[in-house]
Amino acid sequence: MAIAQPGINEFYRASGEMHRWYFSLSDLVLVIGAIAGILGGLRIYTNWQSGKHHHIDAQVMGWFFSCLFLILVGAFLRALYGIS
Repeated sequence: MAIAQPGINEFYRASGEMHRWYFSLSDLVLVIGAIAGILGGLRIYTNWQSGKHHHIDAQVMGWFFSCLFLILVGAFLRALYGIS
Protein backbone atom coordinates (compact mmCIF):
# COMPACT_ATOMS: atom_id res chain seq x y z
CA MET A 1 0.00 0.00 0.00
CA ALA A 2 1.50 3.30 -1.06
CA ILE A 3 1.22 6.02 1.53
CA ALA A 4 2.04 9.60 0.62
CA GLN A 5 5.07 10.97 2.42
CA PRO A 6 4.23 13.66 4.94
CA GLY A 7 5.52 17.12 4.18
CA ILE A 8 5.97 16.80 0.39
CA ASN A 9 3.38 19.47 -0.39
CA GLU A 10 4.88 21.76 2.27
CA PHE A 11 8.34 21.22 0.80
CA TYR A 12 7.19 22.28 -2.67
CA ARG A 13 5.34 25.26 -1.24
CA ALA A 14 8.44 26.36 0.73
CA SER A 15 10.62 25.89 -2.36
CA GLY A 16 8.32 28.11 -4.41
CA GLU A 17 8.32 30.77 -1.68
CA MET A 18 12.12 30.65 -1.50
CA HIS A 19 12.44 31.16 -5.26
CA ARG A 20 9.97 34.04 -5.18
CA TRP A 21 11.72 35.75 -2.27
CA TYR A 22 15.16 35.11 -3.76
CA PHE A 23 14.29 36.93 -6.96
CA SER A 24 12.81 39.86 -5.04
CA LEU A 25 15.83 40.12 -2.75
CA SER A 26 18.34 39.69 -5.59
CA ASP A 27 16.67 42.54 -7.50
CA LEU A 28 16.80 44.71 -4.38
CA VAL A 29 20.48 43.93 -3.83
CA LEU A 30 21.29 44.78 -7.45
CA VAL A 31 19.49 48.13 -7.16
CA ILE A 32 21.34 48.96 -3.93
CA GLY A 33 24.62 47.88 -5.56
CA ALA A 34 23.94 50.05 -8.59
CA ILE A 35 23.23 53.08 -6.41
CA ALA A 36 26.37 52.45 -4.35
CA GLY A 37 28.39 52.00 -7.55
CA ILE A 38 27.15 55.28 -9.00
CA LEU A 39 27.88 57.11 -5.75
CA GLY A 40 31.37 55.55 -5.60
CA GLY A 41 32.05 56.57 -9.18
CA LEU A 42 30.90 60.11 -8.47
CA ARG A 43 33.15 60.28 -5.40
CA ILE A 44 36.14 59.19 -7.47
CA TYR A 45 35.25 61.68 -10.20
CA THR A 46 34.98 64.58 -7.73
CA ASN A 47 38.29 63.64 -6.10
CA TRP A 48 39.93 63.53 -9.52
CA GLN A 49 38.49 66.89 -10.55
CA SER A 50 39.41 68.58 -7.28
CA GLY A 51 43.04 67.51 -7.57
CA LYS A 52 43.13 64.86 -4.82
CA HIS A 53 45.16 62.40 -6.89
CA HIS A 54 47.21 60.82 -4.10
CA HIS A 55 44.72 57.97 -3.36
CA ILE A 56 42.82 57.75 -6.65
CA ASP A 57 44.38 54.38 -7.59
CA ALA A 58 43.25 52.80 -4.32
CA GLN A 59 39.75 54.23 -4.71
CA VAL A 60 39.42 53.01 -8.29
CA MET A 61 40.63 49.52 -7.35
CA GLY A 62 38.25 49.39 -4.38
CA TRP A 63 35.35 50.50 -6.54
CA PHE A 64 36.18 47.98 -9.29
CA PHE A 65 36.63 45.03 -6.94
CA SER A 66 33.46 45.82 -5.01
CA CYS A 67 31.51 45.73 -8.29
CA LEU A 68 33.21 42.45 -9.22
CA PHE A 69 32.42 41.02 -5.77
CA LEU A 70 28.74 41.93 -6.15
CA ILE A 71 28.54 40.15 -9.50
CA LEU A 72 30.36 37.03 -8.26
CA VAL A 73 28.26 36.74 -5.08
CA GLY A 74 25.08 36.95 -7.14
CA ALA A 75 26.30 34.16 -9.43
CA PHE A 76 27.43 32.06 -6.46
CA LEU A 77 24.07 32.36 -4.70
CA ARG A 78 22.20 31.47 -7.87
CA ALA A 79 24.37 28.36 -8.27
CA LEU A 80 24.05 27.47 -4.58
CA TYR A 81 20.25 27.56 -4.62
CA GLY A 82 19.96 26.04 -8.11
CA ILE A 83 18.15 29.03 -9.57
CA SER A 84 18.75 29.63 -13.25
